[in-house]
Amino acid sequence: MFVPKPFQITDRDVLYDLIEAYSFGTLVATQAGAPFASHIPFVLERDRHTLVAHVAKANPQGALCDGTHEMLAIFQGPHGYISPNWYGPGNAVPTWNYTAVHVYGAPKTIDDPDAVRRHQNTLVATFEGPDGWNMDSQPDRYIDGMLRGIVAFEMQIARIEGKFKFSQNRSEEDRHQVIEALEKGSAWDQALAGIMRDHAF
Repeated sequence: MFVPKPFQITDRDVLYDLIEAYSFGTLVATQAGAPFASHIPFVLERDRHTLVAHVAKANPQGALCDGTHEMLAIFQGPHGYISPNWYGPGNAVPTWNYTAVHVYGAPKTIDDPDAVRRHQNTLVATFEGPDGWNMDSQPDRYIDGMLRGIVAFEMQIARIEGKFKFSQNRSEEDRHQVIEALEKGSAWDQALAGIMRDHAF
């Protein structure tokens, strides 16, 4: 990823926060000499610096999860159009502010059925919350059959890159004006304004 220095984020905790907040990512590999991507939810195990996820067994990307094929997991947070009208006087052009985290690693299949079930329980609990649906509410035969239809894997983070493009190449006054304009926009614009307030100064 091209990351000009003003937009570079190296604080791993900040990058991990974004992954956890926007955990539906894109896993990119090379399949038969061409790019191949899967759009899947991830769970980040911070203490192990590891992403855990799964794909359908019919997905050809699962066959590459043997620990030898490097892949790229992409996570994207709030983003939005930035109008030159939001800046102070002077030359300017439209742009787009955004957040992106790239994670590199070689996914490895989880073969132990108990570990697969444990990871899926964690995934469900992450999104359902403590009082939501859980796999124990379903017959074991049904859940076991569903688990046999996936390839669960873990991907240790070998390298991570972060880019938060928040008009850091503009003046502080311009950045405040961008935030104020975004706060008047859509819910997504407001989310971008919020994360800009935290990281653009």
